[in-house]
Amino acid sequence: MTTQALPVAATEEERYRLKTAASRDFFDRAREYLPGGDSRSTLFYRPYPAVMDRGEGCWVVDLDGNRLLDFTGNHSSLIHGYGHPHVLSAVERQLRKGSCFPGSSEPQLGFARLLCERVASIEKIRFTSSGTEATLNAIRAARAFTGRHRIAKVEGGYHGTVDDVMVSIHPSTQEAGGRSRPRATPHSRGLTPDTMENVTVLPFNDVEGARELIASQATELAAVLVEPVLGSAGMIPAERSYLEMLREVTRELDIILILDEVVSFRVAYGGAQAFFDVLPDLTCLGKMIGGGFPLGAFGGRSDIMAMFDPSDGRPAVPHPGSHNANPIGMVAGIATLELLTPDTLARLNVRATTFRENLAQLFDEFSIPVQVTGLGSLFAMHLTGHPVRSYRDTLNADANLRHQIFLGLFNEGVLIDPRGVGNLSTALGEAEIARFGDALRTVLRRVRGPY
Repeated sequence: MTTQALPVAATEEERYRLKTAASRDFFDRAREYLPGGDSRSTLFYRPYPAVMDRGEGCWVVDLDGNRLLDFTGNHSSLIHGYGHPHVLSAVERQLRKGSCFPGSSEPQLGFARLLCERVASIEKIRFTSSGTEATLNAIRAARAFTGRHRIAKVEGGYHGTVDDVMVSIHPSTQEAGGRSRPRATPHSRGLTPDTMENVTVLPFNDVEGARELIASQATELAAVLVEPVLGSAGMIPAERSYLEMLREVTRELDIILILDEVVSFRVAYGGAQAFFDVLPDLTCLGKMIGGGFPLGAFGGRSDIMAMFDPSDGRPAVPHPGSHNANPIGMVAGIATLELLTPDTLARLNVRATTFRENLAQLFDEFSIPVQVTGLGSLFAMHLTGHPVRSYRDTLNADANLRHQIFLGLFNEGVLIDPRGVGNLSTALGEAEIARFGDALRTVLRRVRGPY
């Protein structure tokens, strides 16, 4: 780690640059071969991202040797931190048998049984290599089952990089249209022209507005796709009445309800759907269920999932993939969920609730407006003075101050997502959480100045 002296009045970026010379050199070299120096666009932040060398429990260490308390868990993928012995042991045993095969394996059956028993709405399940693929197949299944082509998604919802859902993820105020009738806007160039025409964008936590939109397009809608907690928008929980309305109206109109639980599955033992007591027709999973390895899954009603069955010839919906149900991901996922008992989850969630309350109090000490959102072990800090119930409510938050806080926390040895988002892992104890609070207080004192 660098020992270069810091200027007394250094900005957070100046402090960051002095601590991360090796990361800066890495990106100078990486840009020769990789656009932007990496393969995950969401990891980029100014002036350049830190490059990680290793993870140890609740810590990550970058190329410069900076040890950082990790409150990201690789975007919520690692609920038990890095290198948990139970997970590593399961992976090592499987590696000695083989990493992948031209056939099924016992771990696939074991994990399928575990998930079907754990999640009340999942009667049958199939595995993919990512949450994006899980979403792709769930949408395709809904279209095949209903014979309709249009889907509805929530404004601010992120469901991977399939064309159908690269819509209205982070629209600007000018692009977004009316609050109760959002405009479908492309999140990327390169989408086909009919993508926008086949997607209805729903307002989040607006019961009557969303119900009206769904009912007006009932004969065209194959599916309604929603996250119980909007992850990319900043860990914004759905309100129970909103999810209950979606379940009610989709059932009445024979529309497939898909819950994307890639982020929210950690909220409760049976996922956020168990917390809200709203059972969908299909569920998409990813991130945490892979135990640190690439893995996704989709499952639900047996009659819908039967379309993937090739037993009697060509399936209605083919689902190939050389790494589907990769045994390494299977055993890592089984080990991860074995550790995530109801008691363990309850303790983690109570700790996170207190953590969110303390965050709000810290900002209040410095008279900085903030809305701390989240559910279960998820959290986000929105630097705005008005309540945050949807993506629209985040548009006027202070993005510059948020970035200064992110860099400042890094400089104090704490890592969160640049968007002010994070999550607690079971590897984080009371001492580490207290250290986060001390670091944040130091940073707020620096960035806030006299008050």
